[in-house]
Amino acid sequence: MLDTVDKGKSRSQKRDKFVKLAENRTRNAIKAIRVIGKLGNKNAYQFDDSDVQKIVRALLKEVDALKARMSSTSGKDTIDFQL
Repeated sequence: MLDTVDKGKSRSQKRDKFVKLAENRTRNAIKAIRVIGKLGNKNAYQFDDSDVQKIVRALLKEVDALKARMSSTSGKDTIDFQL
């Protein structure tokens, strides 16, 4: 009986930790994407559509990798981006 209580508490603690970290990291990711979006100011920066497509592709690739990591135990931790 004690083992069941310990497992439940551990599961609850793990869930709480996941929620806290997921919320903070997701907020940080959204902020970072918004900062990248500020590069869209054509008065301050020079870029073309191919640059934009490379950035979008890299971000989408990471979202796809996130989905894969969340549904399995393997994942890719390297960051490979270059314009």
